[in-house]
Amino acid sequence: MLRPSPLAALSRALLSAGLLSLVLLVASCAGAGKAAPTSVAVFVPGVVSGSPTYEELVQGVTKAVAAAKGATMKVIEAGYNQGEWKDRLAEVAASGQFGLVVTSNPALPEICAAVAKDFPSLRFFVADAWYPGNPAIHTVLYNQYEQAYLVGYLAGLVASRPLDGKEPHGMAGIVVAQRYPSFDTLIEPGFKAGLLAADPGARYDSRIVGNWYDATKAAELAKSLFASGADIILPIAGGAGQGVLSAARETGRHALWFDTSGYDLAPGVVLGSAIARQSRLVEERVGMILSGKGAALYGKAEIVGAAQGYVDFDESGAAYKALPPPILEAFAKELAAFRSGARAFPVKGL
Repeated sequence: MLRPSPLAALSRALLSAGLLSLVLLVASCAGAGKAAPTSVAVFVPGVVSGSPTYEELVQGVTKAVAAAKGATMKVIEAGYNQGEWKDRLAEVAASGQFGLVVTSNPALPEICAAVAKDFPSLRFFVADAWYPGNPAIHTVLYNQYEQAYLVGYLAGLVASRPLDGKEPHGMAGIVVAQRYPSFDTLIEPGFKAGLLAADPGARYDSRIVGNWYDATKAAELAKSLFASGADIILPIAGGAGQGVLSAARETGRHALWFDTSGYDLAPGVVLGSAIARQSRLVEERVGMILSGKGAALYGKAEIVGAAQGYVDFDESGAAYKALPPPILEAFAKELAAFRSGARAFPVKGL
């Protein structure tokens, strides 16, 4: 039997090793393309403290990261200056530290899309927003028409019946930070529809703060609404909403709350809270992404509402429970219809 020379054997060994290395390299690259991100940037367009929506955003990501092996997260507060958000997000992307950016704000998808052009490997999940078609971005929009309808319905019940020994004026209002698409097409129309469903003769008015943080101005605007006859006000104003609560307290009137439970913010003042289960949604979606099951989400935009449990109403507040029985009974029927799906208001993307 002829035996290969030592030189030929060595050549074949080197060739095999080279081919094996090449196969491993190709496999590694292919795996890298499908690998789930492990480092998450929580991009807060504002500050976390005092903003329940962003507090829930952070809570949701924290839970998802804790459940994912080897995952890490960092919270980046971008401040209130919207003009700086794109540059701040670009800095986050350019750091190369993160594979996924999680944020929440209707204005963020377009900013994410602009940044994604320069950083194509980065992925984004934006809650409380609508932006289909971009392969780097997944968005989920809450059905805020249903959410606003619920507090509008309660407002109509409150504004049409005596409360605390005072005769009602049949009026409710909103103090909003600024007008934006989801407010114009979902929140304000939903609130007005609920208000008129409860009291067809009810009146509605609104005031605009101009930013999301000026509580002093929001208080002044709320007082002007109360002076014009508003029995109850819903703030859609971020941190500025605290001014509405203080104005309601000072004038002996009442307020509603949106997105999170507001009863503890102003006991006896906040009569109802329509909530969006942001923490639950964010935990679920980020958990999918970190587990490697989220690739199909990118490019898709979804809308979730009351029937799925992501939009709801918090019945636990002492002030809510203390409302007159006719109000509680009427509202309980409406709420049950939403939860069961018997009453629903499907909406389209923005």
